[in-house]
Amino acid sequence: MDIKTLLCELSSRVSVGNISEADDYAAEYLSKYAKTYKSDNGAVIATLKGKSDYTLMLDAHIDEVAFVVTGVDGDGFVTVNTCGGIDIRTLPAKSVTIHSKQKVTGVFCSIPPHLSPEDTDFEHITDFKIDSMLQSKAKEIISVGDFVTFNTKPYELLNGRLSGKSFDDRAGCTVLLELAKRLSKKELPFNVTFVLSDMEELGLRGAKTASYEVSPDEAIAIDVSFGDAPDVSSDDCGKLSNRATIRTSPVLDKAVTNKLFDIAKQNSIPYQSEVMGRSTGTNSDIISVNKSGVKTGLVSIPIRNMHTDNEVIDVADIESVCDLLEKYILSRGVMNV
Repeated sequence: MDIKTLLCELSSRVSVGNISEADDYAAEYLSKYAKTYKSDNGAVIATLKGKSDYTLMLDAHIDEVAFVVTGVDGDGFVTVNTCGGIDIRTLPAKSVTIHSKQKVTGVFCSIPPHLSPEDTDFEHITDFKIDSMLQSKAKEIISVGDFVTFNTKPYELLNGRLSGKSFDDRAGCTVLLELAKRLSKKELPFNVTFVLSDMEELGLRGAKTASYEVSPDEAIAIDVSFGDAPDVSSDDCGKLSNRATIRTSPVLDKAVTNKLFDIAKQNSIPYQSEVMGRSTGTNSDIISVNKSGVKTGLVSIPIRNMHTDNEVIDVADIESVCDLLEKYILSRGVMNV
């Protein structure tokens, strides 16, 4: 299966709360190449054995931004709160799936501009309602606490780009699945453990427990970063189609970061860099302080429209991250540093 198809398969599935469609798909895929299990903390974990007991952990989070039902009225309108940071400006007229006693397709209500005051502004998610179309039967089917997800299916754009939901961070998960396939055919210098962690969007929770369980000697997180867009400063984002983004931060290990740069240069793998003055806002922050500390790096894939149902990504950027990390692993990482 090629990278584009793999990303689309993952994007089409849901992973939030107790709904683990994407997790189950990833676990089945990984089990073809590595010993795989789902841990008690919700992570999908797979390991390829190497010649040394030294362990490199690769992490990408499989959960997605979503909503949770907070109320249902007698006319079938549903109120929700957010699970993760969602740009509420994009919500009017969006189609969603309500995961209740049965899957229900709903639509965020949108007041026509003809009926809206010019200064109308949505300040909080509670300003919105979802029309479940169920009318008086809604309370029989939908309950407080049910999850709601975007239901956009991924679709192709020009120049090798895709748009869809949950590319944050199914793009990183795609990297892990592709690497498992590639590395299963190679002699590895050390153990490589793939972690598809949960609840990153809720505060890096899954990576904290998963890294404690794996207890790696070294780790690299793979996540997405902000892609360039009109009126956005180049200081605040990477550039779409400029390939892998190697990120530098005081909380990341200098040896791992420098080795990633060296590998990219030595193997003529196109890359870009991003410097952060503080923490990264990714799982690498929490992995790096696991137990007595873990040497941790971070590689990202630029996307546009982050945390919406129409994120945009370049498939070639994902491919470049796979190439970079494959060479990094085969060159022994920083095992002897």
